[in-house]
Amino acid sequence: MVERLEPAPHVVMYPLRDPQQRSLLQKSICLLDCFEFSDRHTSENLAEEWLRVAREWHVDGKVVCCVTDNAANITKAVKILKWTHHPCLAHTINLILRDALKVMKPTVDKVKAAVEYFHKSTLGAKKLKSTQRPMGMPELRPNQDCPTRWNSTFYMLKRFLESKEAIISTLAIVSAPVDPLTQEEWEVVEEVCKVLEPFEQVTVEISGESYVTASKMIVLCKGLQRITANRQREANVTTTRQVIELMESLCSSMDRKFHRMEYNHVLSETAALDPRFKKLAFSDARAINDTLKRITSAAGRDSPSKSAGSDTRATGSRESRSTSSSATNVCCLDAV
Repeated sequence: MVERLEPAPHVVMYPLRDPQQRSLLQKSICLLDCFEFSDRHTSENLAEEWLRVAREWHVDGKVVCCVTDNAANITKAVKILKWTHHPCLAHTINLILRDALKVMKPTVDKVKAAVEYFHKSTLGAKKLKSTQRPMGMPELRPNQDCPTRWNSTFYMLKRFLESKEAIISTLAIVSAPVDPLTQEEWEVVEEVCKVLEPFEQVTVEISGESYVTASKMIVLCKGLQRITANRQREANVTTTRQVIELMESLCSSMDRKFHRMEYNHVLSETAALDPRFKKLAFSDARAINDTLKRITSAAGRDSPSKSAGSDTRATGSRESRSTSSSATNVCCLDAV
């Protein structure tokens, strides 16, 4: 599996542990190369360097999937190499949230200005802590936002909301040169945090490095769509206009980005083979049927009994039971 590590290619492999250990599937990460890339970052140049590294390690014919961000030059480089490509879900979610949060810009900008004040002003930071203490709050400064990580915006809003009373009091006492949030804006921040929390949980889950994540993609994405759609339907007259627009943008973007995800070969096959999901990961009967056909066909091609020859037919049955994990997985699929 190949991922992008700016500015160098990053090759990641996911071998399974010994089945006898009876532990959860874990992935092993191996950095094959890391170097300064001074040439122009064209698709052709990137593809050439990726292929050089893959050939150097003799894995050019063993790339199962190439996971990258959504940059045009990166995705085109993968197409040039004719490798199976899958966009990074964390990066896709970042794009969805960054675009949706534009409707929140006036309120978010106010929060950013107040946060920056507490980080730049020693007096303000000291006064905030002295105000938090008698209120029984943790003595913490507000989190700052990072433009390339949407969840940093969520953490900033959440921390700001948790310290609401202390922040209001401190800004009033020190006469800080920032515009305070109105009561309606505080309500917007509270509602937005509730909408964004599931996205933060999914981002954290798929960013894990010690366990496989591909098999969870379909389930997690469908979960985000369902939760957001339910919250949108439950919106009432007290829901602010900005939050309604935020949810509309999220639902629209997810419909586009996650469209036909069940027909993605990598994601559908890993979900079907994951004993936690199997058929439950699918809502489209045709998608699961096509997936099972591909898995069955692949298991048949790789079956030990086909390669053993006539001299080992007598022991083929015993060998397939002990060594063919693919066949075992296919048999388990009909259990759900």
